[in-house]
Amino acid sequence: MAETVLTVTNTEALTPYEAAGGIPAPTPVPEPEPTPGAAPERSSRSLPNKASRRRYAIVLGVLVALSLLFGVGLLVWGNPLPFGTDGFWRIAEMRATTLVVMAVVAICQATATVSFQTATNNRIITPSIMGFEALYVAVQTTAVYVLGVAGVMAVQGVSQYLLQIVLMVGFSLALYGWLLSGKYGNIQVMLLIGIIIGGGLGSVSAFMQRMLSPSEFDVLSARLFGNMSNADTDYLPIAVPLCLVAAGLLWLRSRHLNLLALGRDAATNLGLNHRRQTMQVLFLVSVLMAVSTALVGPMTFLGFLVATLAYQFADTHDHRLVFPVAVLTCFVVLSGAYFVMRNVFYAAGSVSIIIELVGGSVFLFHILRKGRL
Repeated sequence: MAETVLTVTNTEALTPYEAAGGIPAPTPVPEPEPTPGAAPERSSRSLPNKASRRRYAIVLGVLVALSLLFGVGLLVWGNPLPFGTDGFWRIAEMRATTLVVMAVVAICQATATVSFQTATNNRIITPSIMGFEALYVAVQTTAVYVLGVAGVMAVQGVSQYLLQIVLMVGFSLALYGWLLSGKYGNIQVMLLIGIIIGGGLGSVSAFMQRMLSPSEFDVLSARLFGNMSNADTDYLPIAVPLCLVAAGLLWLRSRHLNLLALGRDAATNLGLNHRRQTMQVLFLVSVLMAVSTALVGPMTFLGFLVATLAYQFADTHDHRLVFPVAVLTCFVVLSGAYFVMRNVFYAAGSVSIIIELVGGSVFLFHILRKGRL
């Protein structure tokens, strides 16, 4: 008979799983004890961690430093009179007017473009698509076509400046009120209609320009390019308050803009009246674009350029943080381009052309990188 061999095991040295014939239990890994007073690495805030807050502060500091550098450079660089003399300060005061115009344009273009892209939920379009610049060109061309060279003087002055602002804002309000009201109103149709109207105004302007004499066309062309020299100091008492009030109201609506960026359904579910808020934002955008365009002329891709850079620099969705970065970026682009073109290439009038070229290139690169609209 075969002998049965029994193996006696010390069950006291085994775990309950081994004593029951199961698989040995894995050794538990002790959890790290939380450090007292340590903040979590991520949060739901606009800048979720210390690294992002430090990065935002550095970006803002660099933009402020560049703005001061280019601003002071435009005031004192190339001044032919000795520093501290009455003539020196008189020339610096004249140049300071150009800086104020740049600041107004920077606030208007940057704030309007960021807000418009949020309201339309599309980051590749600018408010120029609504026909503001086409209307400006049509007004200037019609004046020269009807009155000749004297027409340029006819569209200058405080009353004419106010009239152009009223025409642009009224045109946009009529477009928004018509296309965003009613049961089937939507932003996509509004944008398409705006493109068509802008194209129609451009065609009429081109026809009238072909009928002008060479001297009249030459005078008109100087008005159709965005240029800081187009601004008149008499316009600033009107442009500055309108710019500050409209931009300030948009900044105060930053929380509403954050909700608008989520889309119609999400914003409505969160208790926001999407249509009313969109109308109010588009009205303020119209005021800003009218002030800027009537002040210095068309600058189609400036807003898109600075808005794209601002989103990259700020790296946040919060409009309270995006707006300052966008305004400073726009001022740095304008003042830097003006300083370089004026003191290096001696072609200050070509600033808008260079900005449009760079902005258009960035637009094409952005579209080709995304591969879609």
